[in-house]
Amino acid sequence: IDPNTADVTARVLEMIGRLTDTHLNADRLDRALAYLTQEQENDGSWFGRWGVNYIYGTSGVLAALSLVVPKTHKSSLDRGANWLVNCQNSDGGWGETCASYTNPSLKGKGNSTASQTAWALIGLLAAGDATNQFAWDEIDNGITYLLTTQRKDGTWNEDDFTGTGFPGHFYLKYHLYQQHFPLTALGRYRRTRLESQSDSALK
Repeated sequence: IDPNTADVTARVLEMIGRLTDTHLNADRLDRALAYLTQEQENDGSWFGRWGVNYIYGTSGVLAALSLVVPKTHKSSLDRGANWLVNCQNSDGGWGETCASYTNPSLKGKGNSTASQTAWALIGLLAAGDATNQFAWDEIDNGITYLLTTQRKDGTWNEDDFTGTGFPGHFYLKYHLYQQHFPLTALGRYRRTRLESQSDSALK
């Protein structure tokens, strides 16, 4: 029922990359990386099976590559990050319609949402961590979008469906997506900015 997908493969690699006492043998790692390389689209994006859609897939793969092979897959990281930069909306956020599953011309296009903006930010921050080339203007604009759309009670509202049941057939609204992912993105942004300031001070 469930074939191999880039987003699930990326989640496994990201987990392994974060667990310092867990390692994948070289052959299996090479096979997983070859699969992700093969699945990268010509425009630099990756398909998202469990979240809408290419923004989700691209974010996940960038997060994985930045942890397990930050030096050897710079081209893939750069292409993925550039795709995210190029589909940012004018309000600073990111969004992608469910229709992108059936109409490829809609990849990375849609009304900005909290969860999809957070996914893009997580991906861009990860790529920057790996390559030391941060798209700060786009990242800062995305952070501003999250801060200005956050409600007084600390939550975000999201009317769009950003979870995927079966592509092209039905979609899901996971109510914690719009809370969890923005908080994750804000936390990673804060950590990265603090580390960047610390490095500058040392120089």
